[in-house]
Order: sequence, then C-alpha cells, then structure tokens
Amino acid sequence: MNVQIQSVKFDASSKLVEFIEKKLAKLDRVAENATGVDVVLKLDKDDEHGNKIAVVTLRVPGGDIRVEEQARTFEEAIDNVMDVMKRQIERRKDK
Repeated sequence: MNVQIQSVKFDASSKLVEFIEKKLAKLDRVAENATGVDVVLKLDKDDEHGNKIAVVTLRVPGGDIRVEEQARTFEEAIDNVMDVMKRQIERRKDK
C-alpha cells in the first residue's frame, strides 16, 4: 500500500515517519482492497487539547475513509486514528 506523509510547516523526523508507516502497514490486514493512505500532520495553537493534529485518509474503492485526531503527540494522535479507522472499516464491511 502506498503511504504518503505530509507535514505542514515543520519537518517530520525520520523516527516519526517510520512509526507512522509501521502503524499504517497494519491496515493492510483489515482493508485488503485499500489503494493508498494520505497522512497530513499539522501543528495547532490549542495547547489545552494537544497541539498535534493527524489527518489520515484511506483510499478504498467505494469512497475514502478520513479520520482526524488531535492529541499532545503525533504518536498518540496516530494511535487514536488507527482505533477509529479500524472501527469504520469494520462498520463498512458489515453493510
């Protein structure tokens, strides 16, 4: 699966990129027909809820699945995205 990572107004470390790619590779088991994933990492001014935002779009036939999560770290945001993404994929399979 093709993973594209874009960081807005900052440079993502190679450690962060590896973490994201490793996590998203697990989606292959759940969404076999996925053609790719787009990840956008952004910084926000809201420190109270966490200022790291991760937007993940999973490209699948029949419509993309988009999840946006905000947390104190990008790793935490990606973990939250993965939980929501898996639930949405399962829900879509049940239909």
